[in-house]
Amino acid sequence: MEPLTNWAGNITFGARRVLHPRSVDEVREMVAAASKLRVLGSGHSFNRLADTDGDLLSLAGLPRIVEIGPDRTTVRVDGGIRYGELATRLHAEGLALHNMASLPHISVAGAVATATHGSGVRHGNLATAVAGLEIVRADGELITLARGDADFPGAVAALGALGPVVALTLDVQPSFELRQYVYENLPVAAVRSQLEQILAGGYSVSLFTTWAGTDIDQVFLKRLEPMTGDDYFGATLADGPRHPVPGMPAESCTEQGGVPGPWHERLPHFRMEFTPSSGEELQSEWHLPRSVAGAAIEAVAELRERVAAVLQVCEIRTIAADDLWLSPNHQRDSLALHFTWIADTDAVLPVVADLEKVLGPLGARPHLGKVFTTAALAEYPRFADFTALAGRFDPAGKFRNELLERLLG
Repeated sequence: MEPLTNWAGNITFGARRVLHPRSVDEVREMVAAASKLRVLGSGHSFNRLADTDGDLLSLAGLPRIVEIGPDRTTVRVDGGIRYGELATRLHAEGLALHNMASLPHISVAGAVATATHGSGVRHGNLATAVAGLEIVRADGELITLARGDADFPGAVAALGALGPVVALTLDVQPSFELRQYVYENLPVAAVRSQLEQILAGGYSVSLFTTWAGTDIDQVFLKRLEPMTGDDYFGATLADGPRHPVPGMPAESCTEQGGVPGPWHERLPHFRMEFTPSSGEELQSEWHLPRSVAGAAIEAVAELRERVAAVLQVCEIRTIAADDLWLSPNHQRDSLALHFTWIADTDAVLPVVADLEKVLGPLGARPHLGKVFTTAALAEYPRFADFTALAGRFDPAGKFRNELLERLLG
């Protein structure tokens, strides 16, 4: 096999071959025959979570499924579909998802497996929209789970440890419009005194900073209602479109300036029709209890010079609590600190370790699809239940790799 890398190019997969099934029956046959296997989604993980020394299995070639439920509150989709394609088809039916991530280019099954998220104090991560799963177990058996089943909360954000997810049923709601505004130079004094109100000021709110100064550089505010002034807690309305990374052209970004538009053309920061970037970056993210949000931001500020030296931009977001066993938002409303680094692993890893030292005591949980050095999954309240579940679905460790062995034991 020709060398295959992830989207960022920092990981070269060790798989001996890539399998491209065209049906669920082929997935079942390939899984049953494999000795080692991992599922390859859209390649947006920044570590070896998807790697294997056996077979990689891509679900991209499965027949597209977008089946609206009879009561129009759910949609059943295949395991290879990406959010951008699904969103367009849902909107054409007058329906919407509750939230989207920054990039619409990522696969639904991969994003769900890693509890990837958007932003909003009232909104759970993308995995919380899952109402049903169809999983191929290690022996090739197709297992269907639904919300309310005992194993369901462990099977949703399962890191691929239970087997390929060949179909998902998602909650949907009526389509809606949003307006996106960008404000600049949010004073640090406002962050310290009014952070909760700032983060709750819209349907989705993201704060961006390079940590080069003390103020927040940009606020991306997505609202149902129009804003009535040019000021947001002391930040001023941008005089034109902005990219989250300073100096980058904004043509790839979704429309700003308060122009109303469909939910799927405002919730992501980036447009589906553009390549999001060259991939010349690394990413890390830590989720903390929202109750320690101020302390977490101050802890990073103490390292601002170390962080800024290897950083492109940092995004601060919120996610509502959920009951999913391996979700970093399990049983707690969360603040997420997301770091887009330069593409230099040797320079970035020592800074990642420094951040883990200061954020760990505050209860930080890493995004497991990104760059980290420590992850205390054994401290998650339902960790033992998850390892037992994984043992039943995959008793011989067919879906394990080096990283999962380290995380799960």
